[in-house]
Amino acid sequence: MRVGGCNGGARVAPNDKETGLASTGTSGLDHILNGGLTPERMYLVEGTPGTGKTTLAMRFLLAGAAVGETVLYITLAETEVELRAVGEAHGWSLEGVDVFEMVPPDGFGEDQEQTLLHPSEVELGETVRDIMAKVDKIRPARLVLDSLSELRLLAQSPIRYRRQILALKHFFSTRACTVLVLDDKGASGNDLQLHSIAHGVISLDQTLAGFGSQRRRLHVVKMRQRQFRGGYHDFEIERGGLCVYPRLVASDHTTQKSGESVSTGSPELDALLGGGLVRGTATLFSGPAGVGKTTASIQCVEAALKRGEKASYFLFDERAPTLLTRSAALGLDLQPYIDSGLLELRAIDPAEMSPGEFAGRIQEAVDGGATMIAIDSLNAYLQAMPNEQFLIIQMHEMLSYLGQKGVVSLLILGLHGIAGDIRADVDLSYLSDTVVQLRYFEALGEVRQAISVIKTRTARHERTIREFQIGSDGLRLGEPLDRFQGVLTGVPSFSGTRDTLMASQIDPENRRD
Repeated sequence: MRVGGCNGGARVAPNDKETGLASTGTSGLDHILNGGLTPERMYLVEGTPGTGKTTLAMRFLLAGAAVGETVLYITLAETEVELRAVGEAHGWSLEGVDVFEMVPPDGFGEDQEQTLLHPSEVELGETVRDIMAKVDKIRPARLVLDSLSELRLLAQSPIRYRRQILALKHFFSTRACTVLVLDDKGASGNDLQLHSIAHGVISLDQTLAGFGSQRRRLHVVKMRQRQFRGGYHDFEIERGGLCVYPRLVASDHTTQKSGESVSTGSPELDALLGGGLVRGTATLFSGPAGVGKTTASIQCVEAALKRGEKASYFLFDERAPTLLTRSAALGLDLQPYIDSGLLELRAIDPAEMSPGEFAGRIQEAVDGGATMIAIDSLNAYLQAMPNEQFLIIQMHEMLSYLGQKGVVSLLILGLHGIAGDIRADVDLSYLSDTVVQLRYFEALGEVRQAISVIKTRTARHERTIREFQIGSDGLRLGEPLDRFQGVLTGVPSFSGTRDTLMASQIDPENRRD
């Protein structure tokens, strides 16, 4: 079962009786924390404004209120009206949440102006005492303190600030209360006061690229006495809470038996591959634009659908209606399979979807029963990653995961150029179990297409080069071309006669991929 994603109205399990942990109310974060938070401890949630601290904190309180716990939100910066408006925006009712607003209504009075400019220890002491008094009155099992920036300003010095936080921590520890304190990273310099005091630290970040939406991610800085999943995990703020996508780790998933060969839908292509596609392996179709990579993968997907299997096709390069129309013209009508639920065709916008969310969609498809996954193409997927190095690492984890699940993976990689020095954005051939190379070649005044298998790790494949054509019946392969030379140099050429070539009987429109 896939963990992570949006909570919405999903049921969570706060304070699980078996584990004794307190759920954060966000399933993906609970997975990262291996179940949740140790109760009756103080935790720090830090992040710049807009990263989702308040949303995360509210979900934490609502998870406790859902099982009858007393919960309290103490706000030092926002008003109760603002907080309840946030809840309404997410579709939440805050009826079971006590909100204590410590923003003084007469904060702009003349007697307050000087203290706003020059905070005193008296003000800090009064604020801390008010917090303690409210906690003693309500006796909450869960508490959110938002935010510590105000206390830092009142303290004036790091020593006084640290002492007050330590006093609060000790006070909370005697009240059997699980506490989230929020901080906006407003401290100057490398202030790690809160990190050393808190039992655990969760950091929220957001970055803005040159194009597309902002990217948000979180990581657990520390968690005492608990194992957690380290590294960065992508998340989004949506209606209903944070949608957290835990980083995909292949070793966390059980291995299923694989090794069975399945047909591509073409007996000739099966022979070229040494028996077909093997479950639990990744096949890379590489070639220049328009050579037939998408058509070859669609034919493999259709063959799986005809066997009654489920498949998911992730489309980066073109619109879904265009792909469906073009495939139907080639005799590969996918619409009935979409209508029946066997095929999921998902168009992906790399400018809007984070890599973590995409990995989550892959897991979602596998959990839904998909036995074949196609990614078209890796060139566009590369644009969603910070750099090539991270793409390689994530693709390694993803393909390992799919292999352990016994899924047939189809990867499409477009190459730059038509002939000669053809290059790729990124080399993923060593991650693939099978590499199928599609190329153009010139023969007798015509541009034709050739296909060859560069490697397979699971069978003895045919080492010939075959011509192929794309017609109204899909992909058709011809006989091996023994007069075909120069494929490894990047300038393949044919020196035979017309008798050894396939008959040209297709429309130019149907030749295009």
